[in-house]
Amino acid sequence: MNRILIVEDNEKNLKLFGVIIKSLGYEILTAMNGEEGVVIAKKESPDLILMDIQMPVMDGITALNMLKSEERTKNIPVIALTSYAMARDKEKFLGLGFSDYISKPIDVNKFKETIEKFTVHGSQ
Repeated sequence: MNRILIVEDNEKNLKLFGVIIKSLGYEILTAMNGEEGVVIAKKESPDLILMDIQMPVMDGITALNMLKSEERTKNIPVIALTSYAMARDKEKFLGLGFSDYISKPIDVNKFKETIEKFTVHGSQ
């Protein structure tokens, strides 16, 4: 089963994202800030990481840079979760090394489609 790490400081968003991901049949791991997310990613090696950008303690861009610098986590796809939704933001985040971008508030169908692009559904 694919394991997805959600790094998000807003508890309502974290719960919503978790419900959607579980409905797709994936296991979830959660973290409330970038620093915690990096620690969990190194320990658990999830198949995919959803990373909020604006968080306390450590922001998503700093966390991404740390993950990409570690041998154990550098190849894990990381999707930016952000309320930045301007036309050029997607290119900006992809240029920083994120695998994809999901704007908040989320469109549930687009959210599911984006996750499915990076996972092998039902793989064991």
